[in-house]
Amino acid sequence: MSLSRTINFILILSGGIIAIYAKAGDGQSVYLLMAGIVLLMMGIYRTSRNIPSKYKNDDTNDSNNDTAQ
Repeated sequence: MSLSRTINFILILSGGIIAIYAKAGDGQSVYLLMAGIVLLMMGIYRTSRNIPSKYKNDDTNDSNNDTAQ
């Protein structure tokens, strides 16, 4: 497992645990909940950056095809 994937996994896991912990308590800490959500979203964003698109980029423009009626 590469270092980047490990970091992403740690960010997602720690963010989820912190967010669940902050919400479970009676005296909810808003800042702790926000920090957990930020860590979770950073991990998800970093993971999604490395997933390739399932569509190839085409150089054709569909708006040009509409005007040639």
